[in-house]
Amino acid sequence: MAYHKVNADQRAQGHSPYLDSDELQGTALELEWDMEKELEEPGFDHFRLDSAAQPHLGNSQSPDLDLEPIQPSSSPKGRFQRLQEDPDYVSHYTRQAPKSHRCSFFRLLKVFCTASILFIFGIVIGYYARKKCPSPPASPEPNNPHIYHEILKEIKAENIQRIYRDLLEFPREEDADIAVRILAQWRSQGLEDVQLLNYSVLLDLPGPSSNTVTLHSTGECFYPSGQQCSTDPKTLQSQDLLYSYAAYSAKGTLEAELVDVQYGTMEDLIRVQATTNVTKKIALLKLGQSPLLYKLSLLEDAGFGGVLLYTDPCDLPKTADLADKAFMVSLNSGGDPSTPGYASIDGSYRQNRLNLTTLLVQPISAVLARKLISLPEDTAPKDRCTPLQQPAAGKKTVSLNIQSVTSYKTISNVIGYLKGAVFPDRYVIIGSHHSTLKGYGGQGWASSTAVITALLQALMAKVQRGWRPDRTLLFCSWGGTALGNVGSYEWAEDLRSVLQRNAVAYVSLHNPVTGNSTLHPVASPSLQQLAAESQSFNCVEKARCPASNVSSVQIQGDSDYFINHLGVPATQFSYEDVKASENSSFLSEALFPVHATKTEELDPSFSLHETIAKLTGQVTLQIATDPVLPFNALDIALEVQNSLKGDEAGVPQLLAVASQLRDTAELFQSDEMRPANDPQERAPVRVRMLNDVLQGLEKSFLLHQAPPGLYRNILYRLDDRTSQFSVLLEALEHCKLHQSNETVQAALSKVLNSINSAQVYFKAGLDVFETTLAGKK
Repeated sequence: MAYHKVNADQRAQGHSPYLDSDELQGTALELEWDMEKELEEPGFDHFRLDSAAQPHLGNSQSPDLDLEPIQPSSSPKGRFQRLQEDPDYVSHYTRQAPKSHRCSFFRLLKVFCTASILFIFGIVIGYYARKKCPSPPASPEPNNPHIYHEILKEIKAENIQRIYRDLLEFPREEDADIAVRILAQWRSQGLEDVQLLNYSVLLDLPGPSSNTVTLHSTGECFYPSGQQCSTDPKTLQSQDLLYSYAAYSAKGTLEAELVDVQYGTMEDLIRVQATTNVTKKIALLKLGQSPLLYKLSLLEDAGFGGVLLYTDPCDLPKTADLADKAFMVSLNSGGDPSTPGYASIDGSYRQNRLNLTTLLVQPISAVLARKLISLPEDTAPKDRCTPLQQPAAGKKTVSLNIQSVTSYKTISNVIGYLKGAVFPDRYVIIGSHHSTLKGYGGQGWASSTAVITALLQALMAKVQRGWRPDRTLLFCSWGGTALGNVGSYEWAEDLRSVLQRNAVAYVSLHNPVTGNSTLHPVASPSLQQLAAESQSFNCVEKARCPASNVSSVQIQGDSDYFINHLGVPATQFSYEDVKASENSSFLSEALFPVHATKTEELDPSFSLHETIAKLTGQVTLQIATDPVLPFNALDIALEVQNSLKGDEAGVPQLLAVASQLRDTAELFQSDEMRPANDPQERAPVRVRMLNDVLQGLEKSFLLHQAPPGLYRNILYRLDDRTSQFSVLLEALEHCKLHQSNETVQAALSKVLNSINSAQVYFKAGLDVFETTLAGKK
């Protein structure tokens, strides 16, 4: 019938929910005959045209990708009621009902009045019911600084100190013992989902007796610390002597001439090789200035057979008294050496990699190094220091004996999950480590574990009152860190596909207090601004405001896999001593005996630990709760430009691509980041798209392969002294030794492709948003 046809047309245009009302449909059936007659009368065609021109009041079902919140209809009234309120409708179309149908008119009026009364009555009941039962108060904005303050104020120095002392008093023999203790402690704080994950891995541990160095000319035998060899059983079983070794070194005995190579730089090797045949000789090498694995690779390529490694007292902080202490280092670049690149799970193929180098490597004390090169005791004043150097005429022959043992052992990780309320599939990872070498390597593990436990305790107190972070927090205590970040590598390799998609950031708590002089914040370029702002936030409570420059430099610890294999933004706060010289970089690769670095002497009140915990907590909370990830794309582009200083061939081309990257990053920052940070312009789908782009910002800068010891992530420089890309610096050094620019050209190509890949990634992100906006319009 004619009425039904008109009704269908209007439904297709508006889809108004009020047209589907059962009451109106019932009324329409009763008026069916009257409406048919009216359609035949003059003037109704005009009514249909006018009504079709009315704006659509229903919710649009168009496929248009409109990301703005859908607005409800502007008028909640029924279709007939709106028509009756329209004065034009009354004047043009209202007329006397036919007498023969007065009953139908009164019936319509009766239904309309009943519906109106019920509608008004419902509003009154709803109003008073709402008044008597108020809705629960809305929770504050998750990124409100007040929320952060409430959580962080629960972190107390005395609490961290108590946790620290409890950890040191706990009797332990194996890695799993302390891991089980940490698991129980975290569960007692209220964290429900805590897992203990074990991996069987190949470890290189000390043998039954200490390694030795024998001076050929006198026949004197020395332990690595400088003590003369002894047959006393107590001395033979000394943990300090046993653990003064290089894990994964070659084993055996080598007698050869000792050659002083200083820091083992390219210049040092060129100088030495000009006068000496170094094949199968033993290098006397200073730790520092560049990564140990990189220097050992140069010595191995040059033909050396062994290395005696020591720290020059001039490079150590003045407060450190380590001249007579030997130490431990690991030659493992990361993970289980028998399963490189894949996890050590049951059934995995195990490669036969007992040694990771052909060199026999042995760390020794500075006291022993002085004896071997026949230097007299240092009598210079303490304010002056003379670097150790072998006299030109003082050739020495030594015999080196190394007998460490490789075997499969179980290492344990503790992983706790605090599920996010909004984005549970996005992970913010906070990592600490626990002891695996019976306390050797200082008490940094207990310091690290105490800080992460205190932070967890403060967060769980807020969780028990109903709060949750937007993104999932993962609390990790890694095993096997001292032997090459074994635990973190195995876990990350096991979950690689999940972490590539879900990991948002890594916050490191590796050895938070190794000195008490300066705060040393390190962050990837995208997190530098956040790390700097976090210091300002915590200055409100502290009279001593720890304002320090944030840098992107290589750091020690379990953040390695996340930075170099996953391209995850990372940050770390720690207190250190002032570097004694420009050669002091990478001295943290040496792990000294436990009694040599007592944490409670460095921070008696544990106030430094409290500061690190609050800074770490501030950064973690912002990453976990800000609707838009607090990553800065423009800072990455600026870091790239700053790393291209130099007049080498090819750099102008790199600068041109870097300039394009900066332009795209600026556009991304202004067109996408700023509007998304405005709550009034924020759309959930758009924010999720933006966060996905921000999460992958640094992945473009991962090289397929880098020289040993250097980061694959080229955004990180070697240390604070250097500003260029480390891979370019290495190539230029290599060019000096081999008189060829082939390595430089290859390095330039790698950097060029990384920058271009990042620019394409930014541009693709912008194109996605532009397409979305075009569809919306």
